[in-house]
Amino acid sequence: MSEWPSVARASGEFITETFDYDGGRQVTVYVPPDPPNAIVFAGDGQVLTPWAADLEKTDIQVAAMVVGIHRLADETLRLHEYSPGFDPDRFAAHETFLVRDVRGWLKTRFGVALPAARTAVLGVSASAELALAMGLRHPQVFGAVFCASPGAGFQPPVEMPVRLPRTYIVAGTQEPFFLENATRWASALANQGGDVVMKERAGSHGDAFWRREFPLMVAWAFG
Repeated sequence: MSEWPSVARASGEFITETFDYDGGRQVTVYVPPDPPNAIVFAGDGQVLTPWAADLEKTDIQVAAMVVGIHRLADETLRLHEYSPGFDPDRFAAHETFLVRDVRGWLKTRFGVALPAARTAVLGVSASAELALAMGLRHPQVFGAVFCASPGAGFQPPVEMPVRLPRTYIVAGTQEPFFLENATRWASALANQGGDVVMKERAGSHGDAFWRREFPLMVAWAFG
């Protein structure tokens, strides 16, 4: 994997807000030291938003705001929020919360609203299914998808949307189930003319290669 040179940069700020959604749901935002020129939305927010600090250690010239919606502790409910096939009502409520409420709050609170070409959605495992679903269902909002080791709950649809987001997919050599899912998605999107990057890394499910890939994803989409 490419190693980014260490550079001295100003530090951003992490801000957490609690919303009324679903009895109280937290959203953590990383505000970069420079005016944002890219936004990355993410599920599993309490886990993924801290990855934004890694960008400060690289020479990537992208001021990315990372917006992470915190996940539920219950794994079944988490999957139902992230994958559209299990509980359509719960998935739709979470989808609306992300696409309408959180984005609207971001614009009001921080004055940030960027076009799809500068907006991505990130996920790992189950939240990678969310990222894929959001990219396919809202390509006018999310122009890029960052997808690490997606689960199999959400499969490539038989009929793909006409407009596809650019998609960066990564999976590990020691997680064959998830690597197979990742490869399936990469092939399906590429077959429809999508702009797809597929990376196979040494690692198992939940390994640190997910986090190491994040700056590469940002550089690919916005650098």
